[in-house]
Amino acid sequence: GLAALEALACEVPVVASNAGGLPEVIDHDENGLLYDVGDVEGMAAGAVALLADPIRHRAFSLRARQHAVERFSERAIVARYRALYERVVAALRALKLHNGGGMVKVGAPLPAGLTGPNQEALAKGFANLEQHVANVKAHGIPAVVAVNAFVDDPVAELEWVRERSKEIGAVDAAVSTHWADGGKGAEELAKVVVRATAQPSTFRHLYDIDWPIKKKIQTIARQMYGASAVSFDAQAEQDIEAAQQIGLDRLPICMAKTPLSLSHDPTLKGRPAGFTLPIKEVRMLAGAGFLTAVCSGIQLMPGLPKKPAGERIGIDPGTGEIVGLS
Repeated sequence: GLAALEALACEVPVVASNAGGLPEVIDHDENGLLYDVGDVEGMAAGAVALLADPIRHRAFSLRARQHAVERFSERAIVARYRALYERVVAALRALKLHNGGGMVKVGAPLPAGLTGPNQEALAKGFANLEQHVANVKAHGIPAVVAVNAFVDDPVAELEWVRERSKEIGAVDAAVSTHWADGGKGAEELAKVVVRATAQPSTFRHLYDIDWPIKKKIQTIARQMYGASAVSFDAQAEQDIEAAQQIGLDRLPICMAKTPLSLSHDPTLKGRPAGFTLPIKEVRMLAGAGFLTAVCSGIQLMPGLPKKPAGERIGIDPGTGEIVGLS
């Protein structure tokens, strides 16, 4: 979806599969074309037809740029993130996982320390939620904590999280069972969010867009993650210098790191502090409008081959048919 958005921003219509995040970015027959996964022939035919019609292609191009600017502008994105930040989502098992509740392995049942009563692990892991609430408040808006309740969750622990959330600065907290009860299970949460929106708030960005690239990354690392310092690999230093030279240093920062910890290390649970956040590279995504600081230990998707498949695709001069698709 990100690559498609970059193309649209550059007035390039996109032909893609109707899967993943692509339908959220591409409007079929407006700024691009969408086909079922595996319909290579349909994609090829659609692309050829679009390229053969200059008027239609130009109309797609103009709508592509307009779509990217209007729907994914900073103003629109900030509004979406504000709504997201106002609903910090927590669950007892997630908090317990952050300190002593047990390890999670793919394909294996969750340990009893996560699904059963474990007030000690819950209390220790709660520090992770404290950081998330602090992150929301750092943006000048009220925080509401949604506690996802599961069948075996002790009621006393759910109530403890709800009360502690208010003690650490959330305007309110609500237990939610929407996964089992649908909309009815989220009614109390909805009421809490509505009440929170009535409170005064002044949204503010974490950093000034004109700050140097390193300062913006360091601000995120220290204030959002709890890092004491940031290190930059040689490649990251080169990337930052290149971005500055071509005038992209005023772009906002996107961080690429593990979702399993506030730090770059998935084994550091709870609310780690005193660690150094290592940045191995900084990618320039000019079309999307931001720089991505890639932390060590993270593998970005997709994993592309060294030799792109497109290099072997061509047109047979004798038959006019496309070759190299398989």
